[in-house]
Amino acid sequence: MQLTDAQRLDWLRLIRTEGIGPRTFRTLINRFGSAAAALDALPDLGRRQGKRLEPPNRARAEDEIAALIRLGGRLIATGEADYPHLLQQIDAAPPLLAVRGGAILNRPSVALIGSRNASTAGLAFTERLAHGLGQAGLAVVSGLARGIDARAHKACLQTGTVAVMAGGHDRIYPANHASLVDAILGEGGAVVAEMPMGWEPRGRDFPRRNRIISGLSYGTVVIEAARRSGSLITARYALEQNREVFAVPGSPLDPRAEGTNDLIRQGATLVSEVAHVLDVIGPLIERGPDADGAPARGRPDLREQLSFWDEIDLDALDPTEPAGQTPFARTLPAPCEDLEDPFEPDDDRTRIVALLSPSPIGTDELARSAGVGVRIVQTVLLELELDGRIERHGSGSVSLISR
Repeated sequence: MQLTDAQRLDWLRLIRTEGIGPRTFRTLINRFGSAAAALDALPDLGRRQGKRLEPPNRARAEDEIAALIRLGGRLIATGEADYPHLLQQIDAAPPLLAVRGGAILNRPSVALIGSRNASTAGLAFTERLAHGLGQAGLAVVSGLARGIDARAHKACLQTGTVAVMAGGHDRIYPANHASLVDAILGEGGAVVAEMPMGWEPRGRDFPRRNRIISGLSYGTVVIEAARRSGSLITARYALEQNREVFAVPGSPLDPRAEGTNDLIRQGATLVSEVAHVLDVIGPLIERGPDADGAPARGRPDLREQLSFWDEIDLDALDPTEPAGQTPFARTLPAPCEDLEDPFEPDDDRTRIVALLSPSPIGTDELARSAGVGVRIVQTVLLELELDGRIERHGSGSVSLISR
């Protein structure tokens, strides 16, 4: 399938209508045969549900497309050849995906996600894993956040990475990752979003983004995640999408490892080297994107999945009944850590302490992660050692003593 410009405009107006999400969009297309016919039917559907369904006018939709084009992007529709094949298979796949770059989107991919407040050990392992996966020919998908996400993107710029945004393409979040976006695009990677141009990300937009991260990937690797982490939401979506879930074990003394250790207890594949991912993903890639995914392991019932939007419930609408108020579908609550960035330390000592964990790490790596000189790190470590807060190991590595 290839949409005409007029059809693409109709699709955009329909999906941008309040009360129309991916599932309702699909139902409307199936019921009326085209987006144009569905747009014509919206006033009557709205009256029967006691709600005004008013799509944006053509000029507003044309402005959005023009703004995306000025940034070098384009809208790709489900069913078109460039639309990611794996993403198209998930429930509630975005009908339209705004893409910059994009040649990499149908390369076999693995998602790497984790804590924004990551430890130096977690960041170092992320870099090693992302680099290895890239060298094996896989694209690495992540969410452009601080911490694990950013390190994953940077580690495989030359081999290919995909960043999934929670807001519009002109609302990079966090804002200081604009240079990272430029680097991703400059090296042949891709940046994707489903929200409109000008859209500032809100709490509920991050779960929407997360189901795209897992949907683009054969498997999702969680590297560091607390028990109430947005990364665990992504892992849940991966299960619902019949994709593999991997977790990197961590110290039981580190709260950033509680979520990943729980995932392993629940059946996620333990990862301590690149081969652990490749051994599982390799056979799935050989079978192709149209084959069934991972074997079922108590996966949630998709019929019980919460909606991402306040969508009108067309299935509950009986055309023989008089007009009335039809309830909207339930929506996902905002994850606890995704609405705002965590505390960003503004002094060297606080930043270095935040990067330490019960896992030993070398001072050179600690200095690189903190963005300071080795001499500053050594001074801070001496102070921490005198306070009884760190333990020194062989080869100059140190670890945090949990209290």
